[in-house]
Amino acid sequence: MYKFLLPFLLTGITASAQLNIETLLSAPFPSELHGSPDGKYLTWAFNNKGVRNIWFATENGEQTKQITHYTEDDGLEITNLCITPDDNKILFVRGNDANRRGEVANPALLQVSAEQALYVSDINGDTIHKIGVGIAPAISPDGKMVAYISSSQIWIASLDSLKPEKLFQSRGNQMELRWSPDSRKIAFVSNRGDHAFTGIYDFTTKTFSYPDASVDLDFDPVWSPDGKYIAYIRQPHIADALPFTPMRSSLPWSIRLLNVTTGKAHEMWKAGEGMGSAFVDELPATENHLWFTADNKIIFPSEKDGWMHLYALDIQNGETKLLTPGDGEVENVESSIDKRSIIYCTNIGDISRRHIYKITSSGSPVMLTKGDGIEYAPVVLANGIAVLRSTAQHPLWPAIIQTNGSLKDVAANEFPNDFPSASLVIPQVISFTSTDGMQISAQLFLPKDVKANEKHPALIFFHGGSRRQMLPAFHYMQYYYNAYALNQYFASKGYIVMSVNYRSGIGYGLNFREALNYGAQGASEVNDVIGAGLYLRSRTDVDGKRIALWGGSYGGYLTAFGLAKASDIFACGVDIHGVHNWNTELPTFAANYDPAKQEAFAKLAYQSSPVAYADSWHSPVLFIHGDDDRNVPFNETVTMAEELRKRKVYFEELVLPDEIHDFLLFRSWLKVYNATFDFIDKEMK
Repeated sequence: MYKFLLPFLLTGITASAQLNIETLLSAPFPSELHGSPDGKYLTWAFNNKGVRNIWFATENGEQTKQITHYTEDDGLEITNLCITPDDNKILFVRGNDANRRGEVANPALLQVSAEQALYVSDINGDTIHKIGVGIAPAISPDGKMVAYISSSQIWIASLDSLKPEKLFQSRGNQMELRWSPDSRKIAFVSNRGDHAFTGIYDFTTKTFSYPDASVDLDFDPVWSPDGKYIAYIRQPHIADALPFTPMRSSLPWSIRLLNVTTGKAHEMWKAGEGMGSAFVDELPATENHLWFTADNKIIFPSEKDGWMHLYALDIQNGETKLLTPGDGEVENVESSIDKRSIIYCTNIGDISRRHIYKITSSGSPVMLTKGDGIEYAPVVLANGIAVLRSTAQHPLWPAIIQTNGSLKDVAANEFPNDFPSASLVIPQVISFTSTDGMQISAQLFLPKDVKANEKHPALIFFHGGSRRQMLPAFHYMQYYYNAYALNQYFASKGYIVMSVNYRSGIGYGLNFREALNYGAQGASEVNDVIGAGLYLRSRTDVDGKRIALWGGSYGGYLTAFGLAKASDIFACGVDIHGVHNWNTELPTFAANYDPAKQEAFAKLAYQSSPVAYADSWHSPVLFIHGDDDRNVPFNETVTMAEELRKRKVYFEELVLPDEIHDFLLFRSWLKVYNATFDFIDKEMK
């Protein structure tokens, strides 16, 4: 059918390239892996040194084609990929979102619009059409229309004429567009801030309604395969809930079921009190958290046993069944094309990694992949499953799971055949004891050819989030993929590197993630920071006077905290867009937070911040921050630098004009990482 398709070519990987930071980041980073509705094709985006393009392949991965041909490191993201039902077009969004002042992210200083817009590309040709400004495209099952969001409203366009028009006008922020199986209706969410409705637009009557409006927050609507029902999640509004504080329980969330014909809805299931009562939107990391099966079961996630597991809910009798037993968490979920099985990614049985499993609503889990690598983001195809996979020495790459469980890379000829894989070390998975007695996991990177009685400088890395887990392989998120590469570079230069999975991260269960007194409510993770330093200082292969810290975002927060509270342990650090005062950071994620009105909490939040301990900070630090950061205000670094100046503490700075939190330009990453290595290497001599 497609004459353009190229034969699959497996290329070798050598260690001939010079080992430097740019080389370690040279492999194209894949994201946005999606399958066609019929499962015959898959698509993804490659970020090749900042040049982002879309690729397309047959279901067996043996034939591929590059769809777009952008050539610049321009900082324009490509997201929201989807293939039309006739397999002839790919829709995607290109561009960046705006900050609270309405300024679109544009670190490349482009003199053309960088705003997010929806495009459609013909697979058989090189024609790309702009549909309009907008995001989140949803293609109708019959393939005739696409709905999308623009300025918080729902727009629609025929895939023949590509002429967009606003579907209707509504208050609130419209989102989560879900077509009915017959393409005659769209379910959506209308978010009003402190409450949100599930809505339905009817193309026959050209009307919309909110049949089950309440004072709560409704989200994640999903249609039953026959179109008779819509299930959705309902979460009670909690006015005083604040981010970066432990929430082990809450007002219980529930699942509701709407009869589309009668407009009547009822509660189908409700979380119990205590463990699992708080809804967690970080896990599983999927677009929707409900899945309707062909046998009228609703698959949903719950932490009622302390782990994020999947359960099957029978809509006829209300009975539930645990589908994914074991210590570990489900992170990705995808329904099969026939909706008779669920494919998911989990660390059950291998707590430090990710593997792929398959299950039906009435069966037992079947492990599809295993080994020392990780497999992530499963995509169900007509006759198989595609994933993103990596190992300690092989960067993330799209692959097809073979019937024997092996993995076959897709578009392997695009992988740089001089990537220095053989020069990389395989990190050890270890644990150490925090200063308050908690066991903490980490990965330890030891330099090659370590000699007996030889002492090395050491480095501790803290991830961001804090809802993250570092793995003993190239990470599936680009921010941490890059961090893993830099840790490998430090190891190649003779450093012993420790990547710490501190408390409040994912992967180790509810109580670890919602650790007591963490974050703005006590900073208990600082015990893990100091414990990591003491662990390294106790090793005979570490020079105890040369231990450095580095990390970004939440990792920058812990780097700053380590330097502020334990300059006697840590010789220096690199703090990349770190939080320094919770009272000025929390309003970024909780607009209603006012320290003046919550004096007791504000006092604790300040005491849980590095700025409160500036008097004991003596070690030198490099501050790095983009001044269009939407996650951590640039002022966090401005203020901390001011406090250190007052105390005559040495610091250096690297400011990236117009860059955001997750740096958009490849050249920004190179500048940041080269500066990080150079600063630490200089201060450790």
